[in-house]
Amino acid sequence: MTASVSTVKSTKKSGKTIKRATKKAKRVIADGIACICASFNNTIVTITDPHGQVIAQKSSAGCGYRGSRKSTPHAAGDAAERAARAAIEDHKMQTVKVKVKGPGQGREAAIRSLVQAGLRVASITDDTPIPHNGAKNPKKRRV
Repeated sequence: MTASVSTVKSTKKSGKTIKRATKKAKRVIADGIACICASFNNTIVTITDPHGQVIAQKSSAGCGYRGSRKSTPHAAGDAAERAARAAIEDHKMQTVKVKVKGPGQGREAAIRSLVQAGLRVASITDDTPIPHNGAKNPKKRRV
């Protein structure tokens, strides 16, 4: 919850100003972007608005999975479902464009969980970085 601070003068004899936090109206965001970063060790699901401001973010580790269980498809699906639920409840999100990055196991499971949570997937793009011959190999070992 975001709260904006407004200054209100008190009616006491001292005349001091008191800062009170007022609730800010939550924006209704129908469309968004779901970024799934699936590495070999963890899966991070971030849901943003079309401008890129983060609305909800969950990871396998943040859902309580530790060690080798973080990299499983089940953990990725759990993280995606929790992030989707947060976006739907807080901002009434309906459709997302999915961007997938990384070689991890949880890629497809996370997308399936977004759909099961109630989000409509408009498109899926793969943004995995591809090395164009990459860095130079280390020198050959001399024994």
